[in-house]
Amino acid sequence: MTRSTDREKASPQTRQVERALRRAARGAQRGAAGDNGERGSKRAAADAADRLARRIAEEGLADVSYTAADSPFGRLLVAATGRGLVRIAFPEEDEDAMLESLSRRISPRILQAREPLDPVLRELDEYFGGRRRRFDLELDWQLVGPFGRRVLRVTSEIPYGGVMSYAEVATDAGSPRGFRAAGNALGSNPMPIVVPCHRVLHSGGGLGGYGGGLDRKRWLLELEGALAARR
Repeated sequence: MTRSTDREKASPQTRQVERALRRAARGAQRGAAGDNGERGSKRAAADAADRLARRIAEEGLADVSYTAADSPFGRLLVAATGRGLVRIAFPEEDEDAMLESLSRRISPRILQAREPLDPVLRELDEYFGGRRRRFDLELDWQLVGPFGRRVLRVTSEIPYGGVMSYAEVATDAGSPRGFRAAGNALGSNPMPIVVPCHRVLHSGGGLGGYGGGLDRKRWLLELEGALAARR
């Protein structure tokens, strides 16, 4: 959970140390696969980084945790706060830019740690494998404005295999003429897939847009059987 008073008091030096720790942990983990002469020491460094990450997570010293998730599209980045899932980033999104945005908008106390995100990773894996039709995850909406939140809450209730139009979503969000604004909110959805903005189509049946690209939108709809249902 975000602690605004801690964020306001954090000095530039503190933030530099936090960023350095995150870079060091990532470097240690990547370096664990180095050549034979250095592999042992790098693995030890990676283990130490993992222990530090677990301790920070256990003591509640991080406001945001993030890790990577496998997907049919490649490596996703997922992030959560104490309130719940807050961000999913597609492979082409820049990791440092995402972390900088989370630092600025939520808290600079960010930790790379897998364990707090295990439920998210498990449910994504089940979804991509066709074994899950509904996500049962707590969500943190703080990256979304009031109207966007209404739009995405409506979207989150579209059932697996179902679709709605932009106009229908806007109407249910309380703004019947706001379908363009609804489209903008869907296009900036910070938690795609889990908040299924891919299930929103043009009124005539066209795919419309998608922040992750139309090929991914089509793949997700085909996984759910939604395109076949509309035909």
